Amino acid sequence: MADKIRIKDIAARAGVSVGTVDRVLHGRPNVSPPAREKVEKALEEMNYQPNVYASALAYNRSYTFYLIMPKHASEAYWEEIEEGANKACLARRDFNIDVKMLYYKRFEDDTFTQVCQECLDANPDGVIIVPSSLDLTRAFTDQLHERSIPFVMLDSYMPDLKPLSFYGQDSFCSGYFAAKMLMLIAGGSTEIMIMKQMKNGRVASKQQDNREVGFRHYMHDHFPNISILEVNLPLEEEKATYDDILEEYFSSHPKTHHCITFCSKAHIVGEFLLRTNRRNVQIMGYDMVQKNAKCLREGSISFLIAQHAFMQGYYCVEALFSAIVLKQKVKPINYMPIEILNKENVDFYQRTMI
Repeated sequence: MADKIRIKDIAARAGVSVGTVDRVLHGRPNVSPPAREKVEKALEEMNYQPNVYASALAYNRSYTFYLIMPKHASEAYWEEIEEGANKACLARRDFNIDVKMLYYKRFEDDTFTQVCQECLDANPDGVIIVPSSLDLTRAFTDQLHERSIPFVMLDSYMPDLKPLSFYGQDSFCSGYFAAKMLMLIAGGSTEIMIMKQMKNGRVASKQQDNREVGFRHYMHDHFPNISILEVNLPLEEEKATYDDILEEYFSSHPKTHHCITFCSKAHIVGEFLLRTNRRNVQIMGYDMVQKNAKCLREGSISFLIAQHAFMQGYYCVEALFSAIVLKQKVKPINYMPIEILNKENVDFYQRTMI
């Protein structure tokens, strides 16, 4: 059996000392090229498979990962990511894995810089980042690279920053797919409304921007004559303000019967449509949060695209665990499935898939 192969057996086959084999197995220096070649040949011939779990447990040390993400309300997309990360810690509790959460405020760049510095001061073993702007995130990840601290990117992919791994949807394909699904029921429309939540002219993430690019690309190629109108619901406003904006829009655009948003707040429009009894209008959105699911069941949301946020949080911790604790290679790009939910299948959606 491979797991019963002893170091002295490898040394005897390679014709080297036990110490030399130990140095090769653990990647230590001071091994001559000929000796290393002999050991590696013996390992291949003996089909040696190291017990990485036993080796990692034998070190009996603890590992601290930091998860940097936007501050959020309860029952939000981000809360599921937290739950997934905590579940991964529980699954790896024998290895003393801990994940600490740090929160920044969207559109307040100084808060991102502050939590990044707090993370650096703590000198973590690994980091999971929901990025801010490219420049701000680069300033942080450059320092992580300098300190040889591995990091995983979540939600928005920035390949130039060279993360260890990425978990999230292909946002362009997701937006393209969303347009294709929407137009199955809106093919006879003359106009489509895009609901955005913005602050200072910016949406909350690069991912939302890329979804819109994918959406518009499909519409341009397949439905160029349909007008695409935009409604901005400013962030952090009261519901009454949103109601006024939406009432004005729908009163002046009676031909709008289908809407879409690229964030998790489709329920803002969905709840408004239910309250005002506009049964001939529906919105499509993202994320299986409770408020969205409720509107989906009641008919004001036509479709939801699920991102498996729980899985993203879980697998980000697993990637750091595999790379740092088990010394294994991890897949650099991991796209989450693009799943469509409607009122008929929403109750069968497997949130965790773990």
